Amino acid sequence: MSTTTPTPTPGSNKLPVAGPDSVRREAKVLAREYRRGLSAVLGLHGLAAIAGLAGPALIGRMVDDVTAGAGLSEVNKLSAFLAAAIVVQTVLMYAARKQSFILGETVFAQLREQFMDRVVALPLSTVERAGTGDLVTRTTRDVDALSHTVRFAVPSVLVAIVATVLTTIATFAAGWKVALPVLIAVPILWTGTRWYLKRAPAGYLREGATYAVLNGTVTETVDGARTVEALGLGAERRRTVDRDLTSCYQAERYTLFLRSVWFPSVEFGYFLPVAATLLWGGWLAGEGQATVGQVTAVTLYVLQLMGPVDELLSWLDEIQVGAASFARIIGIGDVPNDRTASGAQPDGNEIAAHDVRYAYREGHDVLDGISIDLAPGERLAVVGPSGAGKSTLGRLLAGIHGPRTGRVEVGGVPLVDLELEDLRGHVALVTQEHHVFVGSLADNLRLAKPTASDDELAQALAAVDALGWAERLPQGLDTEVGSGGLELTPPQAQQLALARLVLNDPHTLVLDEATSLLDPRAARHLERSLSAVLDGRTVVAIAHRLHTAHDADRVAVVEDGKVSEIGTHHELVDAGGPYAALWASWTDAPTGPDGSSENSSTVSSEQP
Repeated sequence: MSTTTPTPTPGSNKLPVAGPDSVRREAKVLAREYRRGLSAVLGLHGLAAIAGLAGPALIGRMVDDVTAGAGLSEVNKLSAFLAAAIVVQTVLMYAARKQSFILGETVFAQLREQFMDRVVALPLSTVERAGTGDLVTRTTRDVDALSHTVRFAVPSVLVAIVATVLTTIATFAAGWKVALPVLIAVPILWTGTRWYLKRAPAGYLREGATYAVLNGTVTETVDGARTVEALGLGAERRRTVDRDLTSCYQAERYTLFLRSVWFPSVEFGYFLPVAATLLWGGWLAGEGQATVGQVTAVTLYVLQLMGPVDELLSWLDEIQVGAASFARIIGIGDVPNDRTASGAQPDGNEIAAHDVRYAYREGHDVLDGISIDLAPGERLAVVGPSGAGKSTLGRLLAGIHGPRTGRVEVGGVPLVDLELEDLRGHVALVTQEHHVFVGSLADNLRLAKPTASDDELAQALAAVDALGWAERLPQGLDTEVGSGGLELTPPQAQQLALARLVLNDPHTLVLDEATSLLDPRAARHLERSLSAVLDGRTVVAIAHRLHTAHDADRVAVVEDGKVSEIGTHHELVDAGGPYAALWASWTDAPTGPDGSSENSSTVSSEQP
């Protein structure tokens, strides 16, 4: 079996799941890192188990002494030793379990932090392809399952192993002939457990995958509730949810079937040795080959052995769930980086794309050999019909995606050769998607520049026409926003995103419909306000409102993944090509010689 499942490729929407080899390797790394704490836990539990072994031996001794006619003083002495052993075992068990919980919490805290570091470091292109369902499932259900496993299952299994080994040794030491029936349990437990473990990992991985699909469907339905309602897709979405629920049900039913076969076989393997030991031991005692005390001690040890063996096998089921979740969580780390930093530094701020091609699915290029050179400080508007590849081009120019072939460079250095933090100092992307994080408005702004002063925050808000409403908030910039706080309107959230852009201060900006949530008049006013901020910067504006194209230095028309026209607004209108048709549709009136129009219709530039 391979170490990991196939790594996602362009067009794949699956996040990888680590294979058995990777899981074992990560587990060994953790064991080595926490070997001292693990040794302390095992040592304390071992001592507690040894103290617990005194009970059956002392009771067997009592039985033999009483049978031999020993006095009350001898019985009292053995009883005192038994009581002392119980007290010692109780104290050691308390210390051992406390240490186990501390170790479990420590290990899980590290795993959780590593997981979040890996999630935050995921390439944006990978996250977009995978969607929210799989990632949400890994950060919720899988993390919860792993938490339970690390905190309880792993310590319990280790303790059960120690107790089982020591109790087995004590059982045969008390009377090996009497203890022979214990071996009956081995083939029963081995066969049933091997059958279960052969099928359980794949079953639990399938279960996790079905929950990821269901979460994705529910999330998409909730996020697009208005669209679902507007287009009358409610019945179809319900059928999709029902289908995904059926898949979850079938996956759960399969793992339940595995447990329903395994658990009864385990129970049978527990009780058969007890009955066999009593019958066999009674016969040996009758033949004079064993004492009644030996039979008593061995039987008690066999009964005592049921506890750790039952705990060991019961927790194995939880281990399978946790191992599947662990594989899905550490699989995040197998996502390949979408860039390899070369250490080269750009020589200038020129942005250039050379013969760029890009495909979301293999064999289906969205961009087909696009080449564009941007001079520092130039403003380029990118227009064209829906699905032409405008947003994809913008993402390549911002370094979000790397081209399949060709190069996108800044100052002669490919964008994918720059460290992500370095890249964001050169090029930044703002889309129509916006995010308001939990915290104050000031905290949201300082995501772009943690050292920004209050004056800098105010200047950034003023640059995007947001200072007025920000100062009117109940606590001003200290007002809590996001989930559980004040809910910002979509236009306010978009202005917040643009204010972050001002604070980030890159030399090149890619605006992908960044003002689409504002009404045309407000968007026009905002763009004019931004002009002072954008002065001297290179701007690539993917525009639906053609007044942006009218004001740009050059306009690139993208059709079918190619640049069909590029030039100034006036040149393209005079050429009478695709851009002229878009402009005529936008203005809904013949253009004048200066490229102006008699009205300002809000028809989208996406319309041909």
